Amino acid sequence: MKESVKKASRNDDLAELKREMTRLKRESNAKIKKLETQLKNREKELQSTRKFVDHKEAELNQLKEEMKYKNQKLTSKDIEMESYKKITEEKIFRLEARIKELEDKMVKSSAASS
Repeated sequence: MKESVKKASRNDDLAELKREMTRLKRESNAKIKKLETQLKNREKELQSTRKFVDHKEAELNQLKEEMKYKNQKLTSKDIEMESYKKITEEKIFRLEARIKELEDKMVKSSAASS
């Protein structure tokens, strides 16, 4: 009789352990599914963020190219303005020299006529 009580007790323990194992498997499967769902969501977020970063990098590269082009245009305009400035200064210098010549001629002709 003791042996049958022990078997019954063992069977009860075994049945309890099986139920506990089944419960733990269900819980762990639920946790795994939850984690997999979270992982998929994070992967989608990461892909979205990557696309956004790629788009912003493309915009940045475009802006850099525009800035480079505009800097080249500005440099060209600076060179053009410097050239114009030199030409204008040279013309002013020649005109001032011509005015001085004419003033000298006027002074000489006034002195000669007096």
